[in-house]
Amino acid sequence: MTASYPALRLRRTRASAWSRRLHAETVLTPADLIWPLFVTEGEGVEQPIASLPGVSRWSVDGIVARGREARDLGIPCIALFPYTQVERRTEDGREALNPDNLMCQAIRALKDAVPEVGVLTDVALDPYTSHGHDGLVDAAGYVVNDTTAEMLVAQALNQANAGADIIAPSDMMDGRIGMIRSALEAESHHNVQIMSYAAKYASAFYGPFRDAVGSRGLLKGDKKTYQMDNANAEEALREVAMDLAEGADTVMVKPGLPYLDIIVRVRQAFEVPVFAYQVSGEYAMIEHAVAAGAAERDVMVLETLMSFKRAGCSGVLTYHAAHAAKLLNG
Repeated sequence: MTASYPALRLRRTRASAWSRRLHAETVLTPADLIWPLFVTEGEGVEQPIASLPGVSRWSVDGIVARGREARDLGIPCIALFPYTQVERRTEDGREALNPDNLMCQAIRALKDAVPEVGVLTDVALDPYTSHGHDGLVDAAGYVVNDTTAEMLVAQALNQANAGADIIAPSDMMDGRIGMIRSALEAESHHNVQIMSYAAKYASAFYGPFRDAVGSRGLLKGDKKTYQMDNANAEEALREVAMDLAEGADTVMVKPGLPYLDIIVRVRQAFEVPVFAYQVSGEYAMIEHAVAAGAAERDVMVLETLMSFKRAGCSGVLTYHAAHAAKLLNG
């Protein structure tokens, strides 16, 4: 710094709105947002999710309507998560491989109706297993890595064949990125991206999501043997390095706000596109704070999303995507 007060007044550039815009170091636009949506069976169905105020499950026709809304708002990508009926859930999660499952129906419908909107698909078995885990379990209840990874490869190919643009493995099995990348290349899905949930923590912030996909009451035990310990940061860098070496195009940190430090470190260490998932518990906290009169939604939504961008994110998965886009377009 070459000057001192009063020659230098840092408040000078904050004195008016136009100047604050001119000097903003970080910019948030609708193009930075990915909108997670939950798909359910039926036609003309909207099922509000009690623990996620303002979020619903939609039948495929409703998902297509949300896709058109995303296009019109300038949101470039939708993330899909299925609500699988209990009778279709099995120990081995084989519904994940059904080429006409809810996920594949929604992918095809979106790509037919709004091909200019990207479709990101979750690769993990928890929406399909009767035990609620992301993978296959042995007799002791331990989620086994290698046979799960083989299943995930088949699931990823099923989604890619349906038209998915981004495959997003959220399971945290070792080695699955390399296996999925090899399989996509072998099947000529050269331009299908992989966004790896590279640093996904075992978190208390996932509860409403499990309600949304119907796995909360089914989950036996916890996911601490495969999702990361929230005490660890160096391990996150190792996870990211492994997934990038195996062929991930982009990486994700999940949850978001409690792990801003991880986002910063990943971006600085690797200089690759990093995404954050502002997860269901984070969304619910904002909504409950608003309902309690403790916060004003619009400013809180934009401030939290800006924090991800400031930390180095290329984009954010957020249930507030449509609301935020309307504010930003305003």
